[in-house]
Amino acid sequence: MQRSCVVLALVVSLTPAWPQGSSGLRGASLRGTVTDPSGAVVPGAVIQLRAPGRQQRARTGGAGQYGFSSLAPGTYQIRVTAKGFSIMQKDGFAVGPASVFDVQMAIQGEAQVINVDDQLRRVTTDPDSNGSAVVMRERQIGVLSDDPDELALQLQALAGPAPGPNGGQMYVDGFTGGNLPPKSSIREVRINSNPFSPEYDHPGFARVEIFTKPGSDAIRGQAFAQYAGRALNSRNPLLAQATRPPFSTQFYGFNLGGPLARNKVSFTLDAEARRIHEDAFILATTLDGGNPARINQAVPTPQSRYSVSPRLDFAISPRNTLVVRYQSVRIGLDNQGVGDFNLASRAYNESQTEHTVQITETAVVTPRAINETRFQYLRAATRDTANSAAPVIDVQGAFTGGGATTGNSSTVINNGELANTSTYTRRNHTLKWGGRVRQSRLTDVSVSNFAGTFTFYTLDQYRSTLAHLGAVPSQFSMNAGTPAARVQQTDAGLFVNDDWRVRPNLTLSYGARYEAQTNMRDRADFAPRIGIAWGLGSLLGSLPGNQPNRPAKTVLRAGFGTFYDRLPLATTLNNLRYNGVTQQSFLILNPTFFPTVPSAAALQALQQPQQLRPVYAGIQAPRLYQTSLAIERQWTASSRLAVTWTNSRGVHLLNTRNINAPVDGVYPSVYPAGGREIRLLTESAGLSRLNQLIASANVNRKKLFLFGYYALSYGMDNNEGLPADPHQPGAEWGPSTYGDIRHRAVLGGTVPLPWKASVSPFLAANSGAPYNITTGLDPGLTGYPAARPSLVTDGVLGGAPGGAPGANVSSCSGAGLVYAAQFGCFNLNPAAGTPVIGRNYGRGPANVNLALRLSRTWAFGHEGQSGTTDTGSGHGMPAPAPTSSSAATRKYNLTFSASTLNALNHANYAPPDGDLSSSYFGQYRSLGGMVVMSHGGAPGAYNRKIDLQLRFTF
Repeated sequence: MQRSCVVLALVVSLTPAWPQGSSGLRGASLRGTVTDPSGAVVPGAVIQLRAPGRQQRARTGGAGQYGFSSLAPGTYQIRVTAKGFSIMQKDGFAVGPASVFDVQMAIQGEAQVINVDDQLRRVTTDPDSNGSAVVMRERQIGVLSDDPDELALQLQALAGPAPGPNGGQMYVDGFTGGNLPPKSSIREVRINSNPFSPEYDHPGFARVEIFTKPGSDAIRGQAFAQYAGRALNSRNPLLAQATRPPFSTQFYGFNLGGPLARNKVSFTLDAEARRIHEDAFILATTLDGGNPARINQAVPTPQSRYSVSPRLDFAISPRNTLVVRYQSVRIGLDNQGVGDFNLASRAYNESQTEHTVQITETAVVTPRAINETRFQYLRAATRDTANSAAPVIDVQGAFTGGGATTGNSSTVINNGELANTSTYTRRNHTLKWGGRVRQSRLTDVSVSNFAGTFTFYTLDQYRSTLAHLGAVPSQFSMNAGTPAARVQQTDAGLFVNDDWRVRPNLTLSYGARYEAQTNMRDRADFAPRIGIAWGLGSLLGSLPGNQPNRPAKTVLRAGFGTFYDRLPLATTLNNLRYNGVTQQSFLILNPTFFPTVPSAAALQALQQPQQLRPVYAGIQAPRLYQTSLAIERQWTASSRLAVTWTNSRGVHLLNTRNINAPVDGVYPSVYPAGGREIRLLTESAGLSRLNQLIASANVNRKKLFLFGYYALSYGMDNNEGLPADPHQPGAEWGPSTYGDIRHRAVLGGTVPLPWKASVSPFLAANSGAPYNITTGLDPGLTGYPAARPSLVTDGVLGGAPGGAPGANVSSCSGAGLVYAAQFGCFNLNPAAGTPVIGRNYGRGPANVNLALRLSRTWAFGHEGQSGTTDTGSGHGMPAPAPTSSSAATRKYNLTFSASTLNALNHANYAPPDGDLSSSYFGQYRSLGGMVVMSHGGAPGAYNRKIDLQLRFTF
């Protein structure tokens, strides 16, 4: 069968072989592939090989392959177990040189449970079995939220802090981009597996891989309904109104799967519908009769989400399978753009649609070789409709009124992705090679800021302007020209890797990746990767649990890799659009025509300065150099612990600065480019440094399942946002908002309770995130108010007499002085040459969030007996524990659950306001994320939410 190949890759892990009895020569081997009834490979299956006096176990890797090397020739019993499948056993199988035994599993009823795989999730030297990895199946996934947005945040929390500013990556069935599939369709989730694999362009730490379910051999399914209302919530502590604003969530869904043609074609179908009556929280100060008037208001922001996701699995031949999956998601969001300082008049409605088609063809070329071809087409469209076309009034640190900046705009993006991966296993080597090509085509229609924006740096400035007391706005900006723009971008990556089992307790993985993309001249993006895993069983035999001739229970692991990032398509779009021709982006300092909005033709005729978005001609791909060291320990058969240190160093990171800011910030001094344009250059001069120490643990014993980690992080960078002084970008080196959250902890799991109930906690906690403190002014005429203050030191205020650090508020008085009890006395107008505070000088509050799910299941409808699990043991290995498959199962299950976010009702605040010119400086203005602090998901008008759900499974 001929296929178009862009690349070839693999995904198979060699499993450990350990010494056997003294009898027999070790010249035999056994390998094979485990598949499901449709022919799709089954990763994570446990293969048990038994012979008199000896026993070995192995697990299939991502390509469904397993292998035993250095066996004694003879007759063996082969037993294969995998979650969701019936046990397969072959007696009297003769093993000789290069023996092959392929297995096709039979689907087992959903009510039946096999725990063998969970108990065998042990520390090994396999590259994809690193101790910091988390592998979640149906029971573990049940701990997480059913809501797709909350589920995404919880998976990010489990993945831990990302090593770069773009966060971690999520893959669905091997593809990038797009919305998450419904939770009911997820078969397995792998987190942080094989972090240095060259198959991936991003670091494995903070990587989440999601795999959807195939169809079964019988009709199976489930349906659920979920509800939350205002009466079950607690109020946002920042909201001043006496009554809680209206709130409700209605969430419905079903999953259905089964055969279409026995052992040939199977299907699954998932559908969900969600409607939420949410609220946005406005906390602002406007003018009423010339006097400041505070607004503390909740504004309804209803939203809806509908998704349909069918999947078909075809067994084309005994060695070829085809999987086709489609997903359609429609999202409606009303009254967006409201909240924080944004008044209700700024609202706009947004509609989102996404259609995704995924096709995967897998071929078992030979017993040692597997080839997989994947193709994805994704079309996503977003349309914004503004409620008002009035110009924007932006009074920084007080309020933003007028219309919505976005206007009536739309975006359509078409993404294509083609990948091919191959795996070849020979002796002690597993070779992987392949690659991926992606193309993105973006059509963007933008009338953003076509109505214009007047910007005032302080409320007093705005009041004086309205009263005609000589003040004027700080700036006026307006866009005009051609709304539509089209850009496209293609990137490709090739990789090769070898997992070499040097010894049974030593694995060396080495490989490289090459990447390139259009819209950038940089073509030398070679990324070497290397990893080593060493089992220390022979050296640590004196420790409890370590015995000779047993698999090592302690593994040392080390790795190094180079990782490249791509130049975002949005950068190319801005470069094309804001070039002074496609669109004109006028930016006028100290305009005298307020409140009149001039026409674009008038501004162009007067040759008013513009804001341009050039890209540096020699821009390079951002890259990350990452090193890690880890020690992993299997304490018991059901618990393991890993401690991992990682060092990440980023170079050539993207940053933006106004390279045409006036020299020394003095007008009318010489502008470097001659004219007065704002030239926001995108370049690759950013740097970052991150050190993390992560301790992760996993306990999986019978019905008790616990997992979690603690992370200690220290991070610095200089490319977050626009710099205070564009001519001194090095002065931006400071704590990283994503990497310098010093302490993070996540704990989740399932704990059995009496009366057949269970509780599933999910705890996310972190120390405070850094935040920036600015003056709210622009003395350097850079075009944006990002200047930072100085602190009063040694009795000097930027050259004038003053107080000292820690002085009381009475001694910190005068023009341009602001006292903050936590910091001291700030000088908003320091003299030239006076040292100012560093970026991200402040530190936000710590957050603790506990999510709980309490559930009870009633089973009914007799289905019958299933085969009894053999619990006999051979020499040298413990027997697997009995599973529930030895008891009668029930055909129907009804589960009632109550789940809550922020069960403790703890007030988790986002970092406070850092604008010293604002009356809100140092005050909390919004809540932090409900699921993962510092990662988003912040609520509007509630603090604790409780959901009730009823789920029926058959």
